[in-house]
Amino acid sequence: MTYDLIIRGGTIVDGSGGAPFVGDVAVKDGRIAAVGTVAADAARVIDAAGLLVTPGFVDLHTHYDGQAIWSDRLNPSSGHGVTTVVMGNCGVGFAPCRAEDHDVLVDVMAGVEDIPGAVMAEGLPWSWETFPQYLDALDSRPRDIDVAAFLPHSPLRVYVMGERGVAREPATEADREKMRALTREAIEAGALGFASSRLSYHRTEGGELIPTHDAGDDEIAAIAQGMVDAGGGLFQFVPEIPSQGYEPVLGPLFRIAREAGLPVTFTLGTGNSGAPLWPAAMKLVEESNRAGGTVTAQVFPRPIGLIIGLELSANPFVLCQSYKAIADLPLAERVAEMRKPETRARILAEAPDEGHPLVKMTRNWDWIFPLAPVPNYEPDVSTSIAARAAARGVSPEEEAYDRILDDEGHAMLMVALGNFQDGSLDTIGTLMRRDDVVLGLGDGGAHYGMICDASFPTFLLAHWTRDRESGRLSVAEAVKALTADPARVAGLNDRGRIAPGYKADLNVIDYEALRLNRPVITHDLPAGGRRLDQTADGYVATIVAGELINENGNPTDARPGRLIRGRQAEPA
Repeated sequence: MTYDLIIRGGTIVDGSGGAPFVGDVAVKDGRIAAVGTVAADAARVIDAAGLLVTPGFVDLHTHYDGQAIWSDRLNPSSGHGVTTVVMGNCGVGFAPCRAEDHDVLVDVMAGVEDIPGAVMAEGLPWSWETFPQYLDALDSRPRDIDVAAFLPHSPLRVYVMGERGVAREPATEADREKMRALTREAIEAGALGFASSRLSYHRTEGGELIPTHDAGDDEIAAIAQGMVDAGGGLFQFVPEIPSQGYEPVLGPLFRIAREAGLPVTFTLGTGNSGAPLWPAAMKLVEESNRAGGTVTAQVFPRPIGLIIGLELSANPFVLCQSYKAIADLPLAERVAEMRKPETRARILAEAPDEGHPLVKMTRNWDWIFPLAPVPNYEPDVSTSIAARAAARGVSPEEEAYDRILDDEGHAMLMVALGNFQDGSLDTIGTLMRRDDVVLGLGDGGAHYGMICDASFPTFLLAHWTRDRESGRLSVAEAVKALTADPARVAGLNDRGRIAPGYKADLNVIDYEALRLNRPVITHDLPAGGRRLDQTADGYVATIVAGELINENGNPTDARPGRLIRGRQAEPA
């Protein structure tokens, strides 16, 4: 037999969690055809001696809802070994939507996901109204990697309820029945499931809570029944950060999903200090799963945070009146103005105005760190802005001001909002090792001017298995966490493993050379929009359906990525 591709002599980490082994992987017609010793020929052979061969990575939490429409490349994700992404998370997206509500959804996405309105205005053709029509629009465009989509709650609510939905009024019985019917329609058309959010940090660009924040449990139950009507799907949820404990937030959701027979995955973060909240959440997960539920907490393997600087959406002084007066100057002119002693004194003396809750976090000095050319996502607390200021004998405001002027204003700072308990990732390490926890939250396609977390697979492999001083994962554990585990949670059982019959989504990795590069700013969005991008060294090849989409860090012209319609069965 002649194969399309053979990867020869690599160290195969097959996604099962079992020990790596040396062997060949043969590909035919987009599927893995043989694993082990393959003596046949192939149209193309990759010599993988001394290299890792892994399944393609799966990211459960992205926001490529717009980028998958206007671009045929889903980078940064596809530059970090990711071959499948799930979008529509947090209950935000672009369908279903009537023409008169386009501005409403743009306002939601601009506020929640930091996607500029001008980018969406130019990049979205709005050639759809219903969710099935949106899936058809996705399906009509080839791209580098595969995409799957949740039905997002905010568009659904606005589509059914109009202004009442935007105003967060309770859904009537008629509203709930309509949502149920539309959910069934979406799942039957290929939605992977349904996504919602009640997080108060999720606000529109105008500062209002998103339409789903106050949605009642009866509304969620009706939508769950719509999924059941169509055969099921995954429920994704972002809970409010609790002040009265997790039970009122998660308990009803878990009960609704359990009674409907639906799996749930929800966003879980940990604090940086104080009494940890996550044990209470995980206790609820354990109780629900013992009672017959299928719940996974979704965590991120490095600090949840922001990247800030003079070229980005936020910096510690962006809400100060004197900074606002010069904010629109070209960077070089702004830096020159900020270096003037009188301007410096004036900005430092001002209290910031009110603004988005996330922007306020850019003054949490104990948890802000300079981002070096080789970024360190587990920095020593002695390098925080607060600690550096104390060592210099200046205020944190002064230290932050000086640091954002470094590199002629191109400097970046990392704000660790969470997941960095007592200045360490040890707690996240504990969570990652649990069977009821899955990795995700790369957020690719969103937060273009504040976050570049889609690079987390590279970080997991390089930092957690090789560079961290203690508490490391094995390579086999890390690969399973990036492949088979998220594929299983999503119901995408045709991928995430290297075994005959599985989809030929693969990575060939120079493990010793694997490293993250510092994020860079590009202007390749529609309307010349700005975004953060991040590349990595060490990816020799990334393969989707048997075709090379990246080779030695460079994208190819291949566009084998497709829309995944619904859950996928395990190969026979």
